[in-house]
Amino acid sequence: MDKMIADCPYPGCFFCVMKEGNPNKRKSSIMKFFRALPSQDDDGQVLPISGLWNAAMAHPNDPEFIELGIFECMAALIWKGLKNRRWLSHDQNIYIPYYAAHIIGSYTMNMEDFAETAVNAGVIPSLVELLRGRLTWVEQRVAVRALGHLATYASTFPAVASHGEILELCIQLAMSSLEIVYSHFYQYADRRLSYHCDLLTRGMGGKEMESRKAEEWASQLQCWSLQLINCFAFKPEFLSTICKPEFLVKLPGLWGGLVNENSPAGIGLLRTICHHKLGRGPVSSCPGVIEALCNIARSSDDWQYMAIDCLLWLLQDPNTFHKVIEKAAPAVLDLAEISSLGDHKKLGDSILNVLQECIQSHGTGRHSVSNRIKENVEEILHSRERFKWEKSLPKEDLHIKQAAALVVKLEGNSLFSSGNISGAASKYSEALALCPVRSKKERVVLYSNRAQCYLLLQQPLSAISDATRALCLHNPVNRHAKSLWRRAQSYDMLGLAKESLLDAILFINECSQSTDPDLSSRQNKVPDYAERLVKKQMRAAWLFREAAVKHGGVDFEADGGDVYGQGTDDSEWETASESDAGNDGRREISNNDGEMINMLQEK
Repeated sequence: MDKMIADCPYPGCFFCVMKEGNPNKRKSSIMKFFRALPSQDDDGQVLPISGLWNAAMAHPNDPEFIELGIFECMAALIWKGLKNRRWLSHDQNIYIPYYAAHIIGSYTMNMEDFAETAVNAGVIPSLVELLRGRLTWVEQRVAVRALGHLATYASTFPAVASHGEILELCIQLAMSSLEIVYSHFYQYADRRLSYHCDLLTRGMGGKEMESRKAEEWASQLQCWSLQLINCFAFKPEFLSTICKPEFLVKLPGLWGGLVNENSPAGIGLLRTICHHKLGRGPVSSCPGVIEALCNIARSSDDWQYMAIDCLLWLLQDPNTFHKVIEKAAPAVLDLAEISSLGDHKKLGDSILNVLQECIQSHGTGRHSVSNRIKENVEEILHSRERFKWEKSLPKEDLHIKQAAALVVKLEGNSLFSSGNISGAASKYSEALALCPVRSKKERVVLYSNRAQCYLLLQQPLSAISDATRALCLHNPVNRHAKSLWRRAQSYDMLGLAKESLLDAILFINECSQSTDPDLSSRQNKVPDYAERLVKKQMRAAWLFREAAVKHGGVDFEADGGDVYGQGTDDSEWETASESDAGNDGRREISNNDGEMINMLQEK
């Protein structure tokens, strides 16, 4: 080993130090290396730093470097890059502040004692300077990541919170991060900093790869900012700073995009805010936020339960109930048939109990519950009583009810085929009243068929309601393909691109797995009409769309067109254009529509 170190042209070389076999010598040499590195101006310093970055990524729980001064070394290197621009621009030193902040974030990701060591080493002030944007958005990204990890632990959060500007900086960054990345990197491919490109792609891609990675990193910058704000939101004393109307109204739209689908993003922060009474007041005063929560609660994504929690807490709070009841109650009533959602057991029962409490507590007075909502709750309660009563009925009686409902449904299908859409909707309503509550599969079909009628009658809100009810009754929940497609179209009518996109993607996934001959006959080929809708909504819900429009980078005015693609070879898959339904609720059904009816109206 001594021979190997002696042959190295760089005294104290980190890679030679790491090959030292004597534990005591290795420890002593590593400590000496960490102390000396920030004061050195030799070329090639980025090599050991990138080696440490790899080690931190691969073994974030390894304590070896933690107790030998790595955090002090990384903080000093960040300060050096901030204060000495000549050094920063020399050789490849421009990479070093990024790697240093990333190393701090990786080692504090899982271990609270590592985070305590980092705080004691003084890493926070240097990270705050990066968060301010003293360098570029690339360094901001890793700074907010590291500070987010430090803020996660009870023992180190106070140290983060003591820097009052962190919360304000993160709020601004969450709102502006996409525009920053778009205008400083994405928009002009020929002006991109070379070290940004290298960090994004590791030299393994061209401009297209750089753009894709930039979108991913922009999403992370936004979502990690929200995660750090979320740590503050658990403390009531910070809610007044967080719950500014200009920030709250943007939260539902800060969703991270498809490139960061596992992040709870804005809806996760809203859930934390709504959990405390000091947060519920400001949220309830933002009608746009309530409407967005209702849409998310009806959605089929992984964060549906978060929106449901928000709405239920707002309904249970006597100070916010009257502001949200008219919008929140219809949304949660559509979900009352859900038995469970993830870890949320008997969710439908919980929803019904909350609404009953609302009616009992606010039955009269200035802020009383409307008769319409009372009737809707009574309807759900009646169906529960019907379910109990049906348990005592002889099988023969149940079969008679099922047969009667089937006859009426077939009448509805016939009316639909003849173009009498409103008549068909009425027949499906009649069939729902006859159909046993326990016949969930049949009720799924009836709700879904009626949703199709409402869609053609240009009543997207009613279509969304029925499609959601069908999805709640379906087993598994939220996986009925035809209802997903109908709701995707309804959201499209309302201009809700993100919601439409997510349902359309789930529809395509279900088609590929379905045993339904109407859906699987394409041999797992994505239907053309579904592909067109997905493409349209991906443009409309593109992460950089708002920034691109603001900076004139792309013209979206020409977007649109008939995504349902009338007259294509896939007509049997498609929904008739809403313009085909007349004011009287009738539509002419052409000879080419036969197969379409087979798919749209389930037997």
